[in-house]
Amino acid sequence: MEEKNIMEKLVEVSPGMEIWWDSSPLIFDFWCKKALEKATPDDAEILKRQFGRMYNLEDPTSQLFRGVTTNPSLSLQAIKADEESWIKIVDNKIEENPGVDQETLFWLMYKDVVKRGSDMYLPLFEKSGYKQGYLSGQVDPRNPFDKEKMLKQAEDLAALNPNVMIKVPGSKEGYEVIEILTSRGISTNNTLTFILPQLVDCAKTVKKGLEAAKKNNVDLSKWRSVITHMESRYGDLGGLRDFAKEKGIELSDGDVRLAELAIFKKAYRFVKENNYQSKMLSCSLRVGPTINGSEKLWHLEEKSGADIVMTCPPVFIEQLYEYQEQEKLVFEKDRIWEDIPKDVLDKLMRIPYFEKAYSEDGYSRDEYNTHPALIRTAEQFSKATVEMVEFAGKCLNNSHLK
Repeated sequence: MEEKNIMEKLVEVSPGMEIWWDSSPLIFDFWCKKALEKATPDDAEILKRQFGRMYNLEDPTSQLFRGVTTNPSLSLQAIKADEESWIKIVDNKIEENPGVDQETLFWLMYKDVVKRGSDMYLPLFEKSGYKQGYLSGQVDPRNPFDKEKMLKQAEDLAALNPNVMIKVPGSKEGYEVIEILTSRGISTNNTLTFILPQLVDCAKTVKKGLEAAKKNNVDLSKWRSVITHMESRYGDLGGLRDFAKEKGIELSDGDVRLAELAIFKKAYRFVKENNYQSKMLSCSLRVGPTINGSEKLWHLEEKSGADIVMTCPPVFIEQLYEYQEQEKLVFEKDRIWEDIPKDVLDKLMRIPYFEKAYSEDGYSRDEYNTHPALIRTAEQFSKATVEMVEFAGKCLNNSHLK
């Protein structure tokens, strides 16, 4: 194992790039412990040093992880990692809130996870002059089309800590919420976003919100905006291959990855060239494709030099540790500005599903809510959220038996 991990090497050639931890910070120590248990003695020593550089409470401005993305399902992982302690915490909440129902208890639990996680990144937030150290707390994924519920929950989460950034879905209603929150100086992370029209819409929406905030002399010193592109969820979960087959076109794994990258790169160029105040965020990363027997890391390689946020879940980081071609991996400077191969783009443009996704005005706001990737992702997130609600219900039932 090499002393520096792949993420550190990528950051070295990418001024302005931020690596964020894609899970609750509460599971970081638990994850490190598990990784060290599986490692060889020599690798374990290197890993210890790498983990110390990922999160460093004594010198937060030097650490690799510059922020956090999370949601109810990831928060549930934190609870399951230390279930015994959380049962006691939830029992105390039940005692403090007589007559509390299951849904209210779930929200109290979720806010507690967000608060504790954001506390861990407050030192970085403060020492960076409020530029880094944000934790994204997502509004309930079960309500992506309910503007009023999202607004209420956003305000609830934002009150927990100044470094809590609100994760808002890329639905028609979500962009209305983002404009309002921005006008109030509340930081946002636009999620459930897959296509260029959404990404462009968010940048323009944030600009409107900022104009309103400045007009009303709102304090923006602790404000930030990131726009997420859920890359593989567009290509895989969104069904790009199936839509291609309808037109008699076969797409390789490489074609799919390049389709995702084409959208991201075009959005990145749009944001940068128009001086929008939002920063692009890349998530749902995948290892691959395999070309001529060689496994690539295109989701990383094609973004070298980018001034973006890249959020990495534990499972993806583990895949990078297992990557067999680290010694051959070279990140090219400013690769982010290179277009995907013209022959691949020409093939993709023959697929209406991609053509619309690649055009700034390919979808209207009303159409976002019916996009396959949005619908399927929202369903997955909602199902995971229900598991956390059920955990709250189990604690509630058990407390009644005591």
